[in-house]
Amino acid sequence: MTTTQNLLVELFVEELPPKALQKLGDAFATVLGDQLKAQGLATAASVVTPFASPRRLAAHVTAVADKAADKAVQQKLMPVTVALDASGNASPALLKKLQALGADVSDPAAAVAALKRAQDGKAEALFYDSVVPGATLQEGLQKALHEAIAKLPIPKVMSYQLETDCELPGWSSVNFVRPAHGLVALHGSTVVPVKALGLSAGNSTQGHRFEAAVSPVVLQDADSYAATLKKDGAVIASFAERKAEIARQLTAAAAQVGNGARPIEDEALLDEVTALVERPNVVTCSFETEFLDVPQECLILTMKANQKYFPLLDAAGKLTHKFLVVSNISPEDTSFVTGGNERVVRPRLADAKFFFDQDRKKTLASRVEGLGKVVYHNKLGTQGERVERVRAIAKAIATQLGDAALVADADKAAQLAKTDLVTDMVGEFPELQGIMGGYYALNDGLGETVAHAIEDHYKPRFAGDTLPRNTAGVVVALADKLETLVGMFGIGNLPTGDRDPFALRRHALGVIRMLVEKDLPLQLNDLLASAVPAFGDKITDASAPLADFIYDRLAGSLREQGYRAQEVDAVMALRPQRLALVEKQLAAVRAFAALPESPALAAANKRVGNILKKAEVEGPVDAHVNPELLQEKAEQDLYAALQRFVPEANAQFDAGDYTASLQTLAVLRAPVDAFFDDVMVNAEQLDVRMNRLGLLKMLHNAMNRVADLSRLAV
Repeated sequence: MTTTQNLLVELFVEELPPKALQKLGDAFATVLGDQLKAQGLATAASVVTPFASPRRLAAHVTAVADKAADKAVQQKLMPVTVALDASGNASPALLKKLQALGADVSDPAAAVAALKRAQDGKAEALFYDSVVPGATLQEGLQKALHEAIAKLPIPKVMSYQLETDCELPGWSSVNFVRPAHGLVALHGSTVVPVKALGLSAGNSTQGHRFEAAVSPVVLQDADSYAATLKKDGAVIASFAERKAEIARQLTAAAAQVGNGARPIEDEALLDEVTALVERPNVVTCSFETEFLDVPQECLILTMKANQKYFPLLDAAGKLTHKFLVVSNISPEDTSFVTGGNERVVRPRLADAKFFFDQDRKKTLASRVEGLGKVVYHNKLGTQGERVERVRAIAKAIATQLGDAALVADADKAAQLAKTDLVTDMVGEFPELQGIMGGYYALNDGLGETVAHAIEDHYKPRFAGDTLPRNTAGVVVALADKLETLVGMFGIGNLPTGDRDPFALRRHALGVIRMLVEKDLPLQLNDLLASAVPAFGDKITDASAPLADFIYDRLAGSLREQGYRAQEVDAVMALRPQRLALVEKQLAAVRAFAALPESPALAAANKRVGNILKKAEVEGPVDAHVNPELLQEKAEQDLYAALQRFVPEANAQFDAGDYTASLQTLAVLRAPVDAFFDDVMVNAEQLDVRMNRLGLLKMLHNAMNRVADLSRLAV
């Protein structure tokens, strides 16, 4: 009789890589559960719960059977013409096949009679019905455990030696993310005798290194795993529960500090700290207030990156001299923990202060020459050469957007934007590039406009990041991203499906966001073309494929925002030059698509496009009509309608009212339908035929100023 109980599997290992722990825990539990379900040992309703702590990966699976149900299987053997001779007797090939399947062939006639005959395509074939015994839990779990271990997203495999448990002494080599020292497999309260990584399953594990109440921790059954580890082992096994507990303690500790203090929000840091402790205990520490003279970004970064501390901010978002530490121990007297961490952080903060003080002894302008010694790319030269290209591109953009003051500010910011790369602070903390340049620019007396432009020129760094604060910053940020895009495309260094080392996709999205959200009156093709001369003969002009790349990024972004693919394709087909107007065009297309005239006009537009494409094989078609050559009433009516409504639609288009422009043209449905019903475009007389093609060209031009409406045709 099949018994269903909950299952617990745990691998006890040495300290796992913290940045990968959550993924490892989720993957281990997911694959294990999926494998058990695939073998019929667990059902679709079985709940899989992952556990992951610094020294363990585990999974709890509900409703796991000790044996899977037997499964009826029908297997095709061979065509009847091959399986049976003319008398209907089994051929040697059939008997051999049946023997291989374990069937009884002592009575060939009876064996044939037990087979099923069915049509298989055009031929009739024989099928063999059998029952495959369901897997036992030991067999199924052994397979599932092997798959779960094999499919772990291990960042880097370790190889270690394990003493063999056979009669002959020796060592075997094991490959895993970290050396494994224990295996638990409990079905209810029963140990499932499986093996993995040279270990045999049992019912005991290890708790906290220092604070476990007992060692080993014996588990009574699968369901008591988390509670027993917490009580006897001083370990919170669940990653999610441990993370929530750390967040709760951080908030409580900040509240005790008072004055609106709050821990810095950093999900990645919270995940990493969760992966470093088994029993979190948050303590409050402090450092000398003199360090607050250093830019807070430096102090925050050194505390987070090097020490995994949570800096405390005040109600205004300014850094305080307090910080929170997530300890893995809970002594009665926390002074040793507090004092130790304060001693550790002090040299780090002193280093940051030293770098800041030293860097301010030299101006950014004096560092420009040093950029000539920093290689940017072997085909594109040094950072110094790159700076000159960015300056040239920035000057071209600023000239279009503003006056001489903007040109001067943008040029100064572009000249100095990369100089913080050769400072001590950025050398120690590359994440601060741009930010430190802004601080040092203020120190040099360059003013907020230039300082903010220097600080912001990397923006937007990621999805959702803010844009540069002032126009000079926008100009330099655009120039910087365009220099990278034009240069990399110009030397053929393009992103592939899984590799984009120069973040060209991110740069393209940054260009799009600035053009759109800042409503810049810049033409995309002109913008790309203006950047090419700055490179001299170092690159070939790849503006066309780069424009396609940018449009692809824009189209993808618009679809993610909820615009329908047809609408996006219709607008993108025209390669709009003012990207800031694209959303207005999309709104107009959506409104047009909702009109009752839309389907017929879209279909007609598609038809017109096909006619013109064929006609233009022999030569260009001029959008010109001689009224005297209009013979049919339908073509005369269409021409009259175009003369009446197109000027109005064009005026609305030129005024930026794209929705009204398309709605005005919707009245053309009736004359367009009548034209195609009553007029033969390809008339025998050449002048009449060309006149009608000119009429269609005029219609096509008028209808497709906002978008290629043929893309809306079903």
